[in-house]
Amino acid sequence: MLTFVEFFEKSIKKNWDLPAISNYREEPLTYGQVGKMIKKMHNAYAACGITDGQKVVQIGRNNVNWAVTYLATVSYGTVSVPLLQDFSISDVENTVNHSDAILMFVSDNIFNKMDIAKFPKIRGFISLDDFRILHTTDKKVEAAFADFMLNDIDIDKESFNLRHFLHDTLCTISYTSGTSGHSKGVMLTHGNYATNVEFGVEVIPFKVGDRVISFLPLAHAYGLAFEFLTEFASGCHITFLVKMPSPQVLVQAFAEIRPRLVVVVPLIIEKIYKAKIKPAISKGLPKFLLSVPGLRRIVYSKVRKELEEAFGNNFYEVIIGGAALNKEVESFLNRIGFRYTVGYGMTECAPIISYAPWDTARKFSCGYPIRRCQIRIDSPDPMHIEGEVLVKGTNVMMGYYKNPEATAATFDEDGWLKTGDTGTLSADGYLTLKGRCKNMILGASGQNIYPEEIETQLNSLPYVMESLVVERAGKLHALIVPDLERAEKDGLTLETVMAEFEKNQKELNKQMPNYMAISKIELQNEEFVKTPKKSIKRYLYN
Repeated sequence: MLTFVEFFEKSIKKNWDLPAISNYREEPLTYGQVGKMIKKMHNAYAACGITDGQKVVQIGRNNVNWAVTYLATVSYGTVSVPLLQDFSISDVENTVNHSDAILMFVSDNIFNKMDIAKFPKIRGFISLDDFRILHTTDKKVEAAFADFMLNDIDIDKESFNLRHFLHDTLCTISYTSGTSGHSKGVMLTHGNYATNVEFGVEVIPFKVGDRVISFLPLAHAYGLAFEFLTEFASGCHITFLVKMPSPQVLVQAFAEIRPRLVVVVPLIIEKIYKAKIKPAISKGLPKFLLSVPGLRRIVYSKVRKELEEAFGNNFYEVIIGGAALNKEVESFLNRIGFRYTVGYGMTECAPIISYAPWDTARKFSCGYPIRRCQIRIDSPDPMHIEGEVLVKGTNVMMGYYKNPEATAATFDEDGWLKTGDTGTLSADGYLTLKGRCKNMILGASGQNIYPEEIETQLNSLPYVMESLVVERAGKLHALIVPDLERAEKDGLTLETVMAEFEKNQKELNKQMPNYMAISKIELQNEEFVKTPKKSIKRYLYN
């Protein structure tokens, strides 16, 4: 396996004059220009006296400067600390100070909210918008970055080279913002990322010059690995959306760029299905055609083509990951022959664990283990009885930064990473997830209840935007965010919608075992608080 740095060093040399990265609707930087900027930043780091292993923070929206800073940081020997721009300012303060970082690249809008006195270890704050110095009292930092963008560097593809690092060298500390509410610094190595990039380059049939869009947060391992690093190593032209990825903006960008690969979280697909597709096929001629076996393929073909057009109509496949996909939605995508696949991963694996290409993917499964990774199910019968998913491989993290207790608790005595997810594994290695161990509710008679299974059914009901099943005094309560916009379009009042929920609750309870019955529905006034991966922060509602 190549070292992590070799993957993008080789791509820079091979694709020197080709477009590499650009902000949406702006001129691109070539691979050679990216290489020169990496070298310029290395010179600035050296002038600051920064040494191997020291930490550099990045926080801001995806853009060209974010990408260059990351590549330069990890190829210099320093450790990147990418923070999600959704972090509160207090979270930023806590994580930056915990990381022991000495330099911080930050978007202007975030810097303007910060109290620099609360970052005593930071020697300088550099703008991710234009690389100007936002604040420093350090003369070396001031001198190194004062004319950073003006300084030229004489280098060509023959003379360009970067340092390579052993696979077990610390590369990134990725601070999670998970559903449990406890942010931990995941220590990811050069080898962890090399495993992910090797996988991406091998299984996704990119050609040099293919275009892709990056809109998932680069500070999260999912977006970093599969909307940037893999594509960069493959010689693609990556466009950073820069602005907030609203549905309107995404559709417009997909139409203009026509990406070769689309990487999304389930929420995007589910919203398209619930807001556009399901209402359209539930009435009139489409509804009639779907009732006739010989004619329903007409509807399926039309919907598939419209969905393909919405994503630019040039993609090899749509990869869905980061959270569980609603089963009704997946069943529909499967029926219409849409080119999608569901992968599985976690930050602690940088992130990929399992995957299968769309043409070999299985419904409700998330593929088989990637190369250099093993999966084991902690169960007496892994094929039929779910157990915790355990992982071992070159994609697995070193541990949690300055948190030996959490690290020890996350690995078993044989060195397997305990993912916290439960599932089964087929005879030929396909993984099917059941739910989160932490979310499991123990029924009155000892039954294992996975709230995600019930939520999938609830989310498929009319006028349900999203739901959460919690235990209250030994009973299951469904917290529901109603789709009031759709209800209003249909001429329904809130009281009518509530009556509809209660009727559907009774029907749903008839279809499920008694121990999974919903005893009460509670309406929520606003959407649930979510992580950057769009998973609900469950701990806020228990």
